[in-house]
Amino acid sequence: MQIAQIKAAFEQRGFCVSYFDTGSQAVAYLSRQTAGKTVSFGGSKTLEAIDAYDVLGQTAQVHWHWKGDGYMQAPDVYITSANAVSQTGELVNIDGAGNRVSATLYGPKEVYFVCGMNKLTPDLPSAIERAQNVAAPKNAVRLFHAQPDRATACAAAGGDKCYHCHAPHSICRAIVIHQGPMLSQEHCELVLIGETLGY
Repeated sequence: MQIAQIKAAFEQRGFCVSYFDTGSQAVAYLSRQTAGKTVSFGGSKTLEAIDAYDVLGQTAQVHWHWKGDGYMQAPDVYITSANAVSQTGELVNIDGAGNRVSATLYGPKEVYFVCGMNKLTPDLPSAIERAQNVAAPKNAVRLFHAQPDRATACAAAGGDKCYHCHAPHSICRAIVIHQGPMLSQEHCELVLIGETLGY
């Protein structure tokens, strides 16, 4: 599917959409968009890969529970990724604690979802499938690699798929589907990058 068609599908739902060939182009754009603002990051291997924390930190006040002084509850801007991006205009995320998805739903006035093209799926059912059977198991392996006593079934199996295990430490507690920006948001944007990034 062409970028123009994906862009049209999301814009029809009220999202803003931008596309960049490389992560460095995308992070330069985000740096301009967030200059002088407070910014929090949701856990994201995509944002880590494009060095978003360090680059945006040169022009904005950034907070991330992965680095620095931790997460900020009420930033001007929230930046995260999605586990899957449907070509029909939906964003899908699975979360365990809720800290990553909660700010996409309420609080910050500006929200950016930064996603590599590897996260594209044809439609909503395939986006949910990707989130459950690709992104969540890989994240479980990453989180529990050093803690085998807390491993989920998917992590113990090497992250090949979801086993619907309902383990005590399962990170699959909520599936959030964004079908459009929240009414409380002034700006909600999908930033697509023409690279393979994150899970």
